[in-house]
Amino acid sequence: MAGIWLELNKMFKKIKNTLELVKFSHTIFVLPFALSAFLLAFYDKYPASFGTYFFYYKIIWVVIAMASGRSGAMAFNRIIDRKIDAKNKRTMERTIPKGELTTLYGVIFGIISYAILIIAAYELNFICFALSPFVIIFITFYSFTKRFTFFSHTVLGISMALGPIGAWLAVTGGLNYKILIMGLAVVLWGAGFDILYAILDYDFDTANGLFSVPAKFGIENAITISRILHLLALTCLVYLYFIFNLNFLYIVGMVIVACFFAYEHFLVYKSLNNIDAAFFTMNGYISITFFVFISASVLYSKFFIMP
Repeated sequence: MAGIWLELNKMFKKIKNTLELVKFSHTIFVLPFALSAFLLAFYDKYPASFGTYFFYYKIIWVVIAMASGRSGAMAFNRIIDRKIDAKNKRTMERTIPKGELTTLYGVIFGIISYAILIIAAYELNFICFALSPFVIIFITFYSFTKRFTFFSHTVLGISMALGPIGAWLAVTGGLNYKILIMGLAVVLWGAGFDILYAILDYDFDTANGLFSVPAKFGIENAITISRILHLLALTCLVYLYFIFNLNFLYIVGMVIVACFFAYEHFLVYKSLNNIDAAFFTMNGYISITFFVFISASVLYSKFFIMP
């Protein structure tokens, strides 16, 4: 019996370390935007298909694609950055530098995750399947960018935006300016909060020749740039109200989102020690709030306004 409990304990620890490897809890940042794009795609193109087999089939594979793609990208990020992480006090306790997971385990997990992404893309439609290798290359490429450009934050933002754009493609099979506006909002939002998070590594990055907006322009300028990016992101999100003909519920959501943006930057203004709270808590609230009020607006229009 003791041997069984020992093996179970090892298994649960492996699962815990794997979830930590890919920061699975951070899926909450991008998945709500992908699901929002999914709902908007149906609302815009197939309003009569809500609740059908087609709807549920698509949403299941979109979630699988999002989770597996992000997990693969994070696994390879940890592998590519393992030597850097081992030297940085903030990151040296991560699973691979600490020795809790091996590099080989990370590689295998990343390959399996990307394979699941390709399968999910195949189940969605041909264009998603055809584009999946390019998506994998791009989101893996992000991990190298801080070695040669301070635009690494923008590359991360684009990687995040591929989620909602991919969800739209999964439903409609094509692109238009509407989803690109949402994608731009995610790029600006992701780049903005990643710039704030990079402040935590300012000393390490400058000492080791790594590139980031704080390392390039200084902490104060980086905070200003982040504020501008987030203001532009909020502007794009508000613009969605007009291009998708949403209702008052969405405006209520945008007021709340604007408050979260403001509070995020107030926390950073108050003390740089609040960056963790600003990064994890506020951005999680922003993405969830956006999804909740997009859903409320779409469903209200679908069931109470549309004939």
